Amino acid sequence: MAVVEEFAGELAALGWVSDLLVAGSLATGDHRPGVSDLDLVALTDGPVDAARQAALAALHRRLDAGGAAGLHLGCVYVDSATIPDVHRRHPTWTHGQLVQRILSGITRAELVRHGYAVLGRPPGDAFPPMSDDDVRAAARAELTGYWAWAARRPWLWLDPTLADLGLTSMARGRHALHHGTLLTKTAAVEAAAAPPWLISHLAARRRGEKVTSPRLRTALIAWRDARRTVRQAHRPI
Repeated sequence: MAVVEEFAGELAALGWVSDLLVAGSLATGDHRPGVSDLDLVALTDGPVDAARQAALAALHRRLDAGGAAGLHLGCVYVDSATIPDVHRRHPTWTHGQLVQRILSGITRAELVRHGYAVLGRPPGDAFPPMSDDDVRAAARAELTGYWAWAARRPWLWLDPTLADLGLTSMARGRHALHHGTLLTKTAAVEAAAAPPWLISHLAARRRGEKVTSPRLRTALIAWRDARRTVRQAHRPI
């Protein structure tokens, strides 16, 4: 994708970004233009201090106003020396702002199993391999972490975006727990624990179509699915 190549060039020009790696739907071949995010991971030489963060924020704002407009380009900036620390938070550009987030186990699995480099080393040369049990552990961490938090707050599910994301994330989480492999979002739509009419709506929105689902019914279905799936994830293996 041209904008990713342009972004790689901008990062290389900074002089302290060594690698730009592609994860997410672009890596798995499931990217849907106008719908999917662009999930990238940049490895840096040394910490991303305040001055570097300011430079990155300015770069992202310029790109978001230009060639990356509407593409939902996001990037996690990881000091290469901290890759083994799975709990460390890293500067992350997402949805127009710079926040601090961990590099999740699922993203690490996407990188080493499906990702590729636009700049620098292949992901497998920078990150350790992810076994099937590692993928199961990563899925369990997400389900018992953020999604357990969300499942305790039923009012959040009135947001149609969260409801859609929850239904596909639960399907992906269940698949990872059972098989130790990753499921794409498109495949997760078909595996969602939802009635046929809602699965049809999810698939249409995944294609970029403007389809609206009943808000309260969708919220209730998605919230109940999250509660069930989170309970399953808490059970001992």
